[in-house]
Amino acid sequence: MTTYLGMHAIAGTAIGDRDHIMQSVRDILTTPIGTRVMRRNYGSLLPELIDQPLHGATLLRAMSASVAALVRWEPRIRVQRVSFEVSAQGSLYIDIDAPRVDGPRLEAGAYRVLLREANA
Repeated sequence: MTTYLGMHAIAGTAIGDRDHIMQSVRDILTTPIGTRVMRRNYGSLLPELIDQPLHGATLLRAMSASVAALVRWEPRIRVQRVSFEVSAQGSLYIDIDAPRVDGPRLEAGAYRVLLREANA
């Protein structure tokens, strides 16, 4: 059930609730803090961590940065769990369990967002 329509950031077409939340989550997580004019605090620390060595401490920092940014900038969801997955080709995904708090709560609150595409 759609409660509102949003706009696709690239195509300019109408998108529903879930797609708009996914677009917003991707924008929040991939925008480095300090790069948005007139909203310098917007974004996350995740872009600074993407190319760091992949070990437990970096993974914990990435999870923390993701949750902190989404709690602050995406009020339509409540983050319960985040995890990362690297595909065999090298793409990086974040899986987010986050039920909606603003509208239809019957929708699954699982989002998978591509953070980095594999090099061709």
